[in-house]
Amino acid sequence: MSVFSEFRYPTTRVAKLLTSLLAIVLFAMLVVCSVSGFLLYEILRPPRTPATFDLSVMMGHPVTFDFSPPQGPQREGWLFPGLRGAPAIVVCHGYLSQRADVLTLVTALQEHGFNVFLFDFSGHGTTQGSTTLGYRETSELRAAIQALAGRDDVDPHRFGLWGVDMGGYAALEVASTDSRIGAIAVDDAYDDPREMLEIEAKRSGLTALPGVMRVTDFAFGMINSSFRHEPPVSRRLGRTQGIPKLFVLSEDRPALSNETLQLYTEAPDPKTLQKDMQSYRDMSDEDRKTYESQMVNFFLQSLPPSASAH
Repeated sequence: MSVFSEFRYPTTRVAKLLTSLLAIVLFAMLVVCSVSGFLLYEILRPPRTPATFDLSVMMGHPVTFDFSPPQGPQREGWLFPGLRGAPAIVVCHGYLSQRADVLTLVTALQEHGFNVFLFDFSGHGTTQGSTTLGYRETSELRAAIQALAGRDDVDPHRFGLWGVDMGGYAALEVASTDSRIGAIAVDDAYDDPREMLEIEAKRSGLTALPGVMRVTDFAFGMINSSFRHEPPVSRRLGRTQGIPKLFVLSEDRPALSNETLQLYTEAPDPKTLQKDMQSYRDMSDEDRKTYESQMVNFFLQSLPPSASAH
């Protein structure tokens, strides 16, 4: 009791010093936890600026198509119809993006006969909630494909996937477990959501404070504890043997480029690597047209709209 009393009411010089050090340590821990909590909240609940469109006047005559993810309310997607019975390509937007940001790519694919589907992942665009940087988004993509396969105007056995960063992770995860995926193009994809968390955390500059990255990662793992046994996507890449894969990396996002290059290296054939100066979202209109033409050519060769041409 005398020891605890000495800490509460220090009388000796050593006790006063230890009490001061303990107070400093506790304050430092409080600061680290507070900063980590703030950082994690900012990453997982990014600001949303939903874009609204009148589908009745949009080019391509899209229709709304709803599906039900395993978690959360029913989700609305947009289906841009191509040739009847043609495969559907699901376009997956990236982190800090939304479906409205990839409409020009959708139009380019639709003009060549593909059915094209897109929706907003959790915490982005019109969808409220928070993101998991790929864990839950993968199940949302699976649910969308399953629902599309039930339509009579879409080939239920042939799907293509395009995704950027977070959408690319989800696309690779689905491609490694769904035999209906016939072609996949990923842009600045990564191996594990925790790697994207680290990239975004470091970009904030707050990880310069010792311990912040470790606590942030720990909290992210606790929040997503149901996915704790989920292996990195690279461990399942072997299952994509025979599926044409296009990996795109952009030089202006070096951390993600390194991730994508590693995935390309570990992926089985057939595979292609493409390098761009800028990421898709930052390209000029002219560069974006070139990029979209390359994507169209990839899917035309790998997943032609006419089954007889396959």
